[in-house]
Amino acid sequence: MIFEPDHNLASASCYANRCISLLTQHGKEKVMVPLLEQAFACQVVHVQGYDTDQLGTFTREIPRIDNQIGTARNKARIGMRLAGVSLGIASEGAFGPDPFMGIMPWNRELIVLIDDEEQIEIVGEAQGPGNHRHLLTSDWSEALRFAETAGFPEQRLIIRPDNEYDTRIQKDISEFHLYEKAFLTAAGHSRKGQVFIETDGRAHANPLRMKMISKAAQDVIKKMQSRCPACGVPGFSVVQRFPGLPCMDCGRPTRLIHAELSLCQKCGEHKKQELVYGELADPMYCDFCNP
Repeated sequence: MIFEPDHNLASASCYANRCISLLTQHGKEKVMVPLLEQAFACQVVHVQGYDTDQLGTFTREIPRIDNQIGTARNKARIGMRLAGVSLGIASEGAFGPDPFMGIMPWNRELIVLIDDEEQIEIVGEAQGPGNHRHLLTSDWSEALRFAETAGFPEQRLIIRPDNEYDTRIQKDISEFHLYEKAFLTAAGHSRKGQVFIETDGRAHANPLRMKMISKAAQDVIKKMQSRCPACGVPGFSVVQRFPGLPCMDCGRPTRLIHAELSLCQKCGEHKKQELVYGELADPMYCDFCNP
């Protein structure tokens, strides 16, 4: 999906001509700033000079002490404080197994906007298959195949001896001669010649993750553009979905969503809306007809 901002909406937005802080040190501004500024005619201040790795690293040197949403919220608050503004936005990503079979690498991205003037928080989200894999090997040819499969050199790699927790870590590997040098160095430091290789999870080093951040930015923008029909405050968005769309064959409720509830976190206005994709579900989604 290509995101096309509504310029009439941008000029009428309550965020027009306002400053929004964005704290990041891993290149997220490249995808987030253009989308936000085009959508709202605002100014996004890229806040630098704070080491966000203090809040946790993908490579486990520093464990993330808060959960994903709490870390994103903390980043937004730090950016607001450093920039001296009442609006702040920040993102946080996570990798894990897919929620279906539990075997595919999965990437979930959250973006949090904090608006102290309206005293609201708006959260955007995107998730899907991610580039998050690793290999333990002593075979250089196997390491080359791993790099090719991972999408190297656009996707950067990280190397260390022996295992995933060894502190002798080599990052920012983005060229084949550096990859070979890092591999030989790690093998030389290993007691058994074993090298642990993994994809770099940082945004600027992981192109697939950067695309997911862009999708999450589009989601938070959509919610920022959605105003409460009662009080006009941004962030009127879906907070609950209701399964139970009836099966067209047996009439029993399926797990498909048939309605959504939207809520204003400022005044409490809410609206339940039936979805428009149809009144009955295909039997393939029915646990009774298709167990």
